[in-house]
Amino acid sequence: MFMPDGNAAGLPAPVVYDASVRALRVRAINFAAKRFADMMYGSGLDRATAEEHFRWRAAMAPGDLTARDQDATATAQLAVAHQAGRIRIETSDTDRRATVRWSDADFGPPIVGSAIARAGYGGILLGDRAAPSFDPTAIARRGADSAAAWPAGDVVETPKPPPVEVAAKLDSLFRGSRGLYGILIATPERVLAERYSGFGAPDRVTPSWSMTKAITCTVIGRLIHDRWLHSVHDPAQAPLWRDPRAAQHAITIDHLLRMRSGLAFPVLHEHGRVTLGFENSAVYQDAGDAFDAAQRSIVATVPGAVFRYINSGLNVLGAIIRDQIEQRGLPYHQTVYQLLADRIGMSSYQHSADLVGNLIASGAGFATLRDYAKLGVLYVNNGIWNGQRILPESWADYALTATHTGTSYAACFRSNIDGLFPDLPPDTAWASGASDQRIFILRGSRMVVAVANETDHKMDLAALNCVIATAVTAEWR
Repeated sequence: MFMPDGNAAGLPAPVVYDASVRALRVRAINFAAKRFADMMYGSGLDRATAEEHFRWRAAMAPGDLTARDQDATATAQLAVAHQAGRIRIETSDTDRRATVRWSDADFGPPIVGSAIARAGYGGILLGDRAAPSFDPTAIARRGADSAAAWPAGDVVETPKPPPVEVAAKLDSLFRGSRGLYGILIATPERVLAERYSGFGAPDRVTPSWSMTKAITCTVIGRLIHDRWLHSVHDPAQAPLWRDPRAAQHAITIDHLLRMRSGLAFPVLHEHGRVTLGFENSAVYQDAGDAFDAAQRSIVATVPGAVFRYINSGLNVLGAIIRDQIEQRGLPYHQTVYQLLADRIGMSSYQHSADLVGNLIASGAGFATLRDYAKLGVLYVNNGIWNGQRILPESWADYALTATHTGTSYAACFRSNIDGLFPDLPPDTAWASGASDQRIFILRGSRMVVAVANETDHKMDLAALNCVIATAVTAEWR
């Protein structure tokens, strides 16, 4: 990404996506560095296990309203270059750093990308820089009650063996899902069952990717409940959108939460061709300011008219959250955690920060399954935690219901109105992340299911459907 000169006090100058071949190669190398930093120093996998799960992924120019480009050839070229030794991956356990270097004599200077992991800030993508442009100092966190029973605390009584029919479905799920870290089934009162693979564990934090969007949505709910914000239907007052002439004034918080903001950006291709792009995976590939870039998106379609899944809108919300915190003179990083994760005892949860210290609002957080499930419990209990309301009374209905036609997407959650999971109740909703990370919320059955999967493997969703459907009807001891 690059940004033309512009006056931040007026209309925001648009960000332009550089889709040249070299820029896409840089993004692919940067993403690989972040993946290794996340796997080894976020989730704590050893190098061999990380290599076993890693798959090369080429960066692609953002697609239009109807499609995203796929480039299997570019992905294959990455794998070939790695096998030939032109791409090298170095990791430093002492510095918790991953560096990826692509040397190609036919393509100019080497491309180098690196990422580091720091407690509370996840995997920080540095690109070709040696260090972030902020100081990732320790964040004061409030842990869950180590002596209290889950979910209010962290004590999980060893569950009794699951019903035989549930155990059989779990066996099938694990057989067909080689990337599966684990699965946890619970009610708001107790953990009913949990099972982990050889590389998973109850205390292992696992990637969330876009499940982080559900965290951001819930933080917005907290701000409304605490009257920092008034309503999701108010204009989204992002710091760079305050000029009354800006087209972004037509965008509401609801539009951002429901992927109907109309935000896009110009994409500059190799030979000067310009298109409109409606996807911003660059937030995980560019070492930059995610919140600034998101606010510099242009309004390409009428806000509210078109569903298009993008990351930019959530990072505009991240900018609003940061602005609300700093307006009150509060410490940004600590307060983000206090608003939700620490409030409900998700002590293992951590966001990933960008190069300037923004806690990325669209994805790349980490937590244990036990802590992911606490978010589900909050929604099963209609926004009440440990006897106290911490979300608006109607928030769960709002966030989990697809209120617009044409998609099953709700407000950063997904709903089952299209029958993706055919044997689950129609009121089932879930937080969803890349490669099938999910937190299922079954309010009618008062059940939560959290499942974590490594990013580059597919999960057997048919088997997962059977596990949950069987768990709903089973008699648990």
